[in-house]
Amino acid sequence: MVAEICRLVKTGRVFEEEIFMEIDEQEEYFMHVLKPREIVAELDKYIIGQHAAKRSVAIALRNRWRRQQVPPELKDEIAPKNIIMIGATGVGKTEIARRLARLADSPFLKVEATKFTEVGYVGRDVESMIRDLTELAVNMAKKTEQESVKPKAREVAEERLLDILLPKKKGELREEEAEKEKILEVVKVEKSEGISTRDKLRRMLRNGKLDERYVELEVTSSNVPMVEIFSSAGLEEMEFNIKEVFGNIFPPKKKKRRVKIPEAMEIIFEEESQKLVDMDKVVEQAVRLTEQNGIIFLDELDKIGGSDSTYGPDVSREGVQRDLLPIVEGSTVATKYGMVKTDHILFIAAGAFNVSKPSDLLPELQGRFPIRVELDSLSMEDFVRILKEPKNALITQYKALLSTEGVDLIFEEPAIREIASIASKVNDRTENIGARRLHTVMEKLLDEVSFDAPDMETKQVTISREYVVEKLEEILEDENLSRYIL
Repeated sequence: MVAEICRLVKTGRVFEEEIFMEIDEQEEYFMHVLKPREIVAELDKYIIGQHAAKRSVAIALRNRWRRQQVPPELKDEIAPKNIIMIGATGVGKTEIARRLARLADSPFLKVEATKFTEVGYVGRDVESMIRDLTELAVNMAKKTEQESVKPKAREVAEERLLDILLPKKKGELREEEAEKEKILEVVKVEKSEGISTRDKLRRMLRNGKLDERYVELEVTSSNVPMVEIFSSAGLEEMEFNIKEVFGNIFPPKKKKRRVKIPEAMEIIFEEESQKLVDMDKVVEQAVRLTEQNGIIFLDELDKIGGSDSTYGPDVSREGVQRDLLPIVEGSTVATKYGMVKTDHILFIAAGAFNVSKPSDLLPELQGRFPIRVELDSLSMEDFVRILKEPKNALITQYKALLSTEGVDLIFEEPAIREIASIASKVNDRTENIGARRLHTVMEKLLDEVSFDAPDMETKQVTISREYVVEKLEEILEDENLSRYIL
């Protein structure tokens, strides 16, 4: 491959810098790609059980990297294997998506299928998810680019701030302009006490000795009037076009602000960072990132399945499926950053499917989600583990909250098992809302402790099994009461 690059450079068909820059970017991206086993291990830190779902998601993520390694003629032929996760509410579908967003070093968007409507109805059309994903990718690429120009921006910001603190004389400015026009650098003769004064100021600025000093800074503020747009589907982009039009009519307004030097440094640094970022390059990278590595998590897919209503709020359900079909199977969507192809965007859908079934979806849409994973219902033993094992376990959260009041909260093992048992019984008797039931049980259990915590004399509270029974048994026995409280 290196020999091929050298040949292309010699023939002048490409620029050497561009090629090696692109190789570096790809290598940097692939360095962060986790192996399936590592992805599952990371998810295990926060989600109990559901190994089949974790494995499917890990394989799908890894396949993005594998596709990049195959020969170019085959790469475009490999379509992503989209996934449907089926499981009752509160078993971890959305949590898997949230954690996956942090693991995937790529644009990741979570949307609810219920927010979309068929084209022609008031609401958002399905193409808006691609526009949102592209916007996320642009922000990611812009942030990366800003990191790369940070040293240069910091240096320029420092020089601008020194110019404000010690304005240059007219003679010096003319001399500086003349030097810029010269092609060869000439060794400057050490002159002027101005330079030594500037160096002293620079040292003081870097050492923080000028932090309490105020400077007057000229900042640019947008002068575009607020315009609220009530648009029908597909017109979300109109807002940006109107802003551009008004931006040309109403030029940016400059105003002076009196701020401390550290704040002035940050303001100037932000301005210089924006100037140094090449937005054309950022947009190009972002579109490529969206098309090749974008992931969309489509929640509540079951809510747009079934029901052949011809009127009322459900009339556009099948219409949403029809609109979703070309996006999932691959089409080109117009965004304000250009055309974006959806052929290789990975879609992970989720739904409870307790009213409708996956077979109620359009057959064509079912075919675009070849992998189906059923998530297990949570047992009492799972509840015990959820309370204790994850990094963000409920008991850990409550202990941390009450420790801010100086209260040491101790949970005995039998008490934890009793909490899990009560949550499991309430789920069986009433609506099964999975692990979310633990939140309501814990809130009711610790209601008194949370209220009295600031005024407590005894700063150690032990939650025993007897305490749990005393607080919750009465509510548990009265089924009507438990429907409203737990």
